[in-house]
Amino acid sequence: MNETYYLGTYWGARKELAGECAVRTGTLLSMLPTVDPSFARWFQQGKSRTDALRRSIEPNVQDLERLISRGKDRVIENLGFRFRGWNGVLDERDASSFDVTCGGRSVRVSNFWLFDLPIQGANAGRVLTGDVLASLMRVTATSWEPDWGVAMSHSHRDMVEPRRVPKSPYVGWVTYLARHRGTVPPLPSPVRVESVEDKGTLIVLTPERFTVSNPEHVALAERVRELLDRAGLLKPLQAQP
Repeated sequence: MNETYYLGTYWGARKELAGECAVRTGTLLSMLPTVDPSFARWFQQGKSRTDALRRSIEPNVQDLERLISRGKDRVIENLGFRFRGWNGVLDERDASSFDVTCGGRSVRVSNFWLFDLPIQGANAGRVLTGDVLASLMRVTATSWEPDWGVAMSHSHRDMVEPRRVPKSPYVGWVTYLARHRGTVPPLPSPVRVESVEDKGTLIVLTPERFTVSNPEHVALAERVRELLDRAGLLKPLQAQP
C-alpha cells in the first residue's frame, strides 16, 4: 500500500485577528501556484463536490477575512479561527486540501496550517518530491512564520510517535525550524540545509521520495533527529507573543 503524506506547520498561542490571518492566507495562496499547478485553485467545503466548486477561495484579503471570521469559535473566545479548503481535483487520490487554525491564544489548541497531499496520480508524481515539498514548506513558513514544520508520511509519524516528547517537532522528509530555536549543526550527506529568509531553516533529508520501507531513510531521519535534539533544537512548542 502506498504511504500517504502531509505537510504541517505549527506555532504556539499567538493573538491574531481575522484580518491578520487573512493577510497571511492571501500571501500563501498567491504563492502556491509557483509551487505546483495543482495548488492554483482552492474551494470552500460544500454539501457536495458540485456545491464546493461554486465556492472558490480567492486571495483577496477582504473576502478571506469574511471567510475566516465565520470559523470563529462561538463559545470560547481565545480558540481563534478554523477553516478548510480543497483544490477541486475530483480524483480523491490525486487531490490536496488544507486545514488551518489561526489566532488561537489558548494552550488548549494549537495553531497550524496543514496540507493533506495527493496519494497517487499526476499531481502526486510532481508534488511528492523533495524539491516541491521544500518549496511548499518555504512559502508556508514565509507566510505564517511557524515555530516548526514537517512534511512526512503518516506511516513515519506513527513509527516515531511513541518516543516523541509531546509538542516537540517531528523530523521528517522535510523539516522546518524557526530561527529562534537555534543554529542547525552539520548534518550527514545527502541532507540539504537551506535558510528561509531570516525566519528559519529548511532541512531536506533526501531528494527522492522518503519511505519507511527503506531502512536507510529511516536510519537517516533518526540520525538527524539525534543531532538536532543534541543541539537543543527540538524542545516542545512554546507560546508566541
